[in-house]
Amino acid sequence: MSSHIPRKRFGQNFLVDSRVIRDIIFAIGPKENDVMVEIGPGLGALTRPLLEKLQHLHVVEIDRDIVKRLHDEFTPDRLTIHEMDALRFDFSSIGERFRVVGNLPYNISTPLLFHLSQFNANLIDLHFMLQKEVVERMVAVPGSKDYGRLSVMLQYCFAMEYLFTVPPDAFRPAPKVESAIVRLIPFPAPEHPVQDKSLFAKIVAAGFGQRRKTLRNTLHEFLSPDDFTQLALDPQLRAENLSVEAFARIANYCSNRQQEK
Repeated sequence: MSSHIPRKRFGQNFLVDSRVIRDIIFAIGPKENDVMVEIGPGLGALTRPLLEKLQHLHVVEIDRDIVKRLHDEFTPDRLTIHEMDALRFDFSSIGERFRVVGNLPYNISTPLLFHLSQFNANLIDLHFMLQKEVVERMVAVPGSKDYGRLSVMLQYCFAMEYLFTVPPDAFRPAPKVESAIVRLIPFPAPEHPVQDKSLFAKIVAAGFGQRRKTLRNTLHEFLSPDDFTQLALDPQLRAENLSVEAFARIANYCSNRQQEK
Protein backbone atom coordinates (compact mmCIF):
# COMPACT_ATOMS: atom_id res chain seq x y z
CA MET A 1 0.00 0.00 0.00
CA SER A 2 1.16 3.53 -0.75
CA SER A 3 2.00 5.68 2.25
CA HIS A 4 -0.63 8.06 3.59
CA ILE A 5 0.29 11.69 4.24
CA PRO A 6 -1.24 12.79 7.58
CA ARG A 7 -3.68 15.67 7.14
CA LYS A 8 -3.48 18.61 9.52
CA ARG A 9 -7.14 19.54 9.08
CA PHE A 10 -8.14 16.13 10.46
CA GLY A 11 -5.60 16.35 13.29
CA GLN A 12 -3.94 13.12 12.15
CA ASN A 13 -1.09 11.63 14.18
CA PHE A 14 -0.76 7.92 13.54
CA LEU A 15 0.20 5.52 16.33
CA VAL A 16 3.17 3.37 15.33
CA ASP A 17 4.68 2.04 18.61
CA SER A 18 3.88 -1.69 18.89
CA ARG A 19 4.41 -1.80 22.67
CA VAL A 20 1.98 1.08 23.23
CA ILE A 21 -0.54 -0.57 20.89
CA ARG A 22 -0.25 -3.82 22.86
CA ASP A 23 -0.77 -1.95 26.16
CA ILE A 24 -3.88 -0.19 24.80
CA ILE A 25 -5.44 -3.43 23.56
CA PHE A 26 -4.74 -5.04 26.95
CA ALA A 27 -6.42 -2.09 28.72
CA ILE A 28 -9.49 -2.34 26.46
CA GLY A 29 -9.74 -6.12 26.91
CA PRO A 30 -11.87 -6.83 23.80
CA LYS A 31 -13.99 -10.00 23.87
CA GLU A 32 -15.03 -11.92 20.75
CA ASN A 33 -18.70 -10.94 20.80
CA ASP A 34 -18.29 -7.33 21.94
CA VAL A 35 -20.10 -4.72 19.86
CA MET A 36 -17.42 -2.08 19.42
CA VAL A 37 -16.88 1.09 17.42
CA GLU A 38 -13.50 2.68 16.77
CA ILE A 39 -13.38 6.42 16.09
CA GLY A 40 -10.70 7.48 13.62
CA PRO A 41 -9.05 4.13 12.74
CA GLY A 42 -6.39 5.87 10.66
CA LEU A 43 -3.89 3.36 9.29
CA GLY A 44 -5.33 0.53 11.40
CA ALA A 45 -2.84 0.47 14.31
CA LEU A 46 -5.65 -0.49 16.71
CA THR A 47 -8.06 -1.85 14.09
CA ARG A 48 -5.96 -4.90 13.21
CA PRO A 49 -5.24 -6.10 16.78
CA LEU A 50 -8.86 -5.43 17.73
CA LEU A 51 -10.04 -7.64 14.86
CA GLU A 52 -7.73 -10.40 16.09
CA LYS A 53 -9.98 -10.49 19.18
CA LEU A 54 -13.38 -9.42 17.79
CA GLN A 55 -15.72 -11.06 15.30
CA HIS A 56 -16.69 -7.67 13.93
CA LEU A 57 -15.80 -3.99 14.36
CA HIS A 58 -17.46 -0.70 13.40
CA VAL A 59 -15.27 2.29 12.52
CA VAL A 60 -16.11 5.96 11.98
CA GLU A 61 -13.70 7.72 9.59
CA ILE A 62 -13.96 11.02 7.72
CA ASP A 63 -10.85 10.80 5.49
CA ARG A 64 -11.81 9.33 2.09
CA ASP A 65 -8.30 8.07 1.37
CA ILE A 66 -8.24 6.13 4.64
CA VAL A 67 -11.75 4.80 3.98
CA LYS A 68 -10.53 3.43 0.63
CA ARG A 69 -7.54 1.76 2.33
CA LEU A 70 -9.85 0.16 4.89
CA HIS A 71 -12.18 -1.13 2.16
CA ASP A 72 -9.17 -2.60 0.35
CA GLU A 73 -7.84 -4.36 3.45
CA PHE A 74 -10.95 -5.55 5.29
CA THR A 75 -14.11 -7.34 4.20
CA PRO A 76 -17.57 -6.00 5.16
CA ASP A 77 -18.31 -9.07 7.28
CA ARG A 78 -15.41 -8.09 9.57
CA LEU A 79 -15.46 -4.28 9.34
CA THR A 80 -18.37 -1.86 8.94
CA ILE A 81 -17.11 1.54 7.82
CA HIS A 82 -19.17 4.65 8.62
CA GLU A 83 -17.72 7.36 6.40
CA MET A 84 -18.58 10.59 8.18
CA ASP A 85 -17.68 13.12 10.85
CA ALA A 86 -17.83 11.48 14.29
CA LEU A 87 -19.29 14.72 15.70
CA ARG A 88 -22.39 14.14 13.56
CA PHE A 89 -22.62 10.38 13.89
CA ASP A 90 -25.62 8.82 15.62
CA PHE A 91 -23.78 6.33 17.79
CA SER A 92 -27.04 4.73 18.92
CA SER A 93 -27.27 3.28 15.39
CA ILE A 94 -24.48 0.86 16.40
CA GLY A 95 -26.79 -0.97 18.79
CA GLU A 96 -28.40 -0.92 22.19
CA ARG A 97 -25.16 -1.61 24.07
CA PHE A 98 -21.67 -1.08 22.71
CA ARG A 99 -18.10 -0.07 23.54
CA VAL A 100 -16.13 2.83 22.03
CA VAL A 101 -12.37 3.17 21.47
CA GLY A 102 -10.18 5.57 19.57
CA ASN A 103 -7.13 7.75 19.17
CA LEU A 104 -9.07 11.01 19.08
CA PRO A 105 -7.86 14.01 17.07
CA TYR A 106 -6.82 16.73 19.52
CA ASN A 107 -8.77 19.39 17.64
CA ILE A 108 -12.20 17.77 18.22
CA SER A 109 -11.66 15.79 21.42
CA THR A 110 -13.69 18.00 23.78
CA PRO A 111 -16.79 18.45 21.57
CA LEU A 112 -16.65 14.74 20.69
CA LEU A 113 -16.66 13.74 24.36
CA PHE A 114 -19.71 15.96 24.93
CA HIS A 115 -21.38 14.44 21.85
CA LEU A 116 -20.76 10.90 23.11
CA SER A 117 -22.20 11.73 26.54
CA GLN A 118 -25.62 12.00 24.85
CA PHE A 119 -25.50 8.23 24.25
CA ASN A 120 -24.81 7.20 27.85
CA ALA A 121 -27.71 4.74 27.93
CA ASN A 122 -26.07 2.78 25.09
CA LEU A 123 -22.45 2.96 26.22
CA ILE A 124 -20.71 0.17 28.13
CA ASP A 125 -17.33 1.89 28.33
CA LEU A 126 -14.98 4.13 26.38
CA HIS A 127 -11.19 3.96 25.99
CA PHE A 128 -9.51 6.93 24.37
CA MET A 129 -6.10 8.29 23.64
CA LEU A 130 -6.17 12.04 24.13
CA GLN A 131 -3.80 14.88 24.74
CA LYS A 132 -2.41 14.33 28.26
CA GLU A 133 -3.47 17.81 29.32
CA VAL A 134 -7.08 17.02 28.36
CA VAL A 135 -7.11 13.76 30.33
CA GLU A 136 -5.67 15.56 33.37
CA ARG A 137 -8.54 18.05 33.13
CA MET A 138 -11.10 15.26 32.76
CA VAL A 139 -10.09 13.48 35.97
CA ALA A 140 -9.13 16.58 38.02
CA VAL A 141 -10.52 17.05 41.53
CA PRO A 142 -12.06 20.25 42.95
CA GLY A 143 -9.46 22.75 44.09
CA SER A 144 -6.81 21.68 41.57
CA LYS A 145 -5.59 23.91 38.72
CA ASP A 146 -6.81 21.40 36.10
CA TYR A 147 -10.38 21.25 37.47
CA GLY A 148 -12.83 23.07 35.21
CA ARG A 149 -15.90 22.91 32.99
CA LEU A 150 -14.71 19.73 31.24
CA SER A 151 -14.12 18.02 34.61
CA VAL A 152 -17.59 18.83 35.95
CA MET A 153 -19.56 18.04 32.79
CA LEU A 154 -17.85 14.69 32.19
CA GLN A 155 -17.73 13.65 35.86
CA TYR A 156 -21.49 14.20 35.95
CA CYS A 157 -21.83 11.43 33.34
CA PHE A 158 -18.82 9.13 33.79
CA ALA A 159 -16.48 7.48 36.24
CA MET A 160 -13.04 8.09 34.71
CA GLU A 161 -9.57 6.67 35.17
CA TYR A 162 -6.23 7.92 33.85
CA LEU A 163 -4.53 4.70 32.70
CA PHE A 164 -1.08 5.61 31.32
CA THR A 165 0.94 8.20 29.41
CA VAL A 166 2.01 7.84 25.76
CA PRO A 167 5.14 9.72 24.59
CA PRO A 168 5.20 11.79 21.37
CA ASP A 169 7.64 9.42 19.66
CA ALA A 170 4.94 6.71 19.62
CA PHE A 171 3.32 8.60 16.70
CA ARG A 172 4.02 9.59 13.13
CA PRO A 173 4.27 12.54 12.85
CA ALA A 174 5.25 13.09 16.48
CA PRO A 175 2.94 15.64 18.15
CA LYS A 176 4.40 18.42 20.28
CA VAL A 177 2.58 17.14 23.37
CA GLU A 178 2.29 13.95 25.42
CA SER A 179 -0.82 11.80 25.15
CA ALA A 180 -2.62 9.62 27.67
CA ILE A 181 -5.07 6.72 27.75
CA VAL A 182 -8.29 7.26 29.71
CA ARG A 183 -11.15 4.90 30.58
CA LEU A 184 -14.69 6.23 30.93
CA ILE A 185 -17.54 4.18 32.39
CA PRO A 186 -21.02 5.75 32.24
CA PHE A 187 -23.01 5.97 35.45
CA PRO A 188 -26.25 3.91 35.16
CA ALA A 189 -27.85 7.08 36.52
CA PRO A 190 -26.14 10.33 37.57
CA GLU A 191 -24.93 10.28 41.16
CA HIS A 192 -26.24 13.84 41.54
CA PRO A 193 -29.16 14.11 39.08
CA VAL A 194 -30.18 17.52 37.76
CA GLN A 195 -33.69 18.44 36.67
CA ASP A 196 -32.54 20.60 33.75
CA LYS A 197 -29.30 19.48 32.06
CA SER A 198 -29.21 22.58 29.86
CA LEU A 199 -29.43 24.91 32.87
CA PHE A 200 -26.75 22.86 34.67
CA ALA A 201 -24.44 23.27 31.66
CA LYS A 202 -25.05 27.03 31.54
CA ILE A 203 -24.28 27.43 35.24
CA VAL A 204 -21.08 25.39 34.99
CA ALA A 205 -19.96 27.36 31.90
CA ALA A 206 -20.68 30.68 33.64
CA GLY A 207 -18.86 29.58 36.79
CA PHE A 208 -15.67 28.79 34.90
CA GLY A 209 -16.04 31.61 32.37
CA GLN A 210 -13.72 33.79 34.41
CA ARG A 211 -11.79 31.42 36.64
CA ARG A 212 -10.23 33.97 38.96
CA LYS A 213 -13.50 35.70 39.79
CA THR A 214 -15.66 34.67 42.73
CA LEU A 215 -19.05 32.99 42.46
CA ARG A 216 -20.68 36.27 43.48
CA ASN A 217 -19.49 37.69 40.15
CA THR A 218 -19.62 34.68 37.83
CA LEU A 219 -23.07 33.43 38.91
CA HIS A 220 -24.78 36.79 39.46
CA GLU A 221 -27.22 36.03 36.63
CA PHE A 222 -28.40 32.92 38.47
CA LEU A 223 -27.97 33.64 42.20
CA SER A 224 -28.77 36.66 44.35
CA PRO A 225 -27.11 37.27 47.75
CA ASP A 226 -30.19 35.70 49.38
CA ASP A 227 -29.85 32.65 47.15
CA PHE A 228 -26.28 32.11 48.32
CA THR A 229 -27.60 32.21 51.88
CA GLN A 230 -30.38 29.73 51.08
CA LEU A 231 -27.84 27.38 49.51
CA ALA A 232 -25.40 27.81 52.44
CA LEU A 233 -22.83 28.66 49.76
CA ASP A 234 -19.93 31.09 50.27
CA PRO A 235 -20.12 33.68 47.45
CA GLN A 236 -16.39 34.34 47.87
CA LEU A 237 -15.53 30.86 46.62
CA ARG A 238 -14.48 30.26 43.03
CA ALA A 239 -15.98 27.69 40.66
CA GLU A 240 -12.89 25.48 41.02
CA ASN A 241 -13.82 24.98 44.70
CA LEU A 242 -17.21 23.44 43.91
CA SER A 243 -17.86 19.71 43.50
CA VAL A 244 -20.12 18.23 40.84
CA GLU A 245 -22.71 17.74 43.59
CA ALA A 246 -22.55 21.45 44.49
CA PHE A 247 -23.11 22.52 40.88
CA ALA A 248 -26.03 20.07 40.65
CA ARG A 249 -27.51 21.54 43.84
CA ILE A 250 -27.26 25.08 42.42
CA ALA A 251 -28.88 24.00 39.13
CA ASN A 252 -31.77 22.25 40.88
CA TYR A 253 -32.29 25.23 43.19
CA CYS A 254 -32.54 27.53 40.15
CA SER A 255 -34.76 25.07 38.32
CA ASN A 256 -37.16 24.79 41.26
CA ARG A 257 -37.28 28.59 41.60
CA GLN A 258 -38.21 28.94 37.92
CA GLN A 259 -41.02 26.40 38.31
CA GLU A 260 -42.42 28.30 41.29
CA LYS A 261 -42.75 31.53 39.33
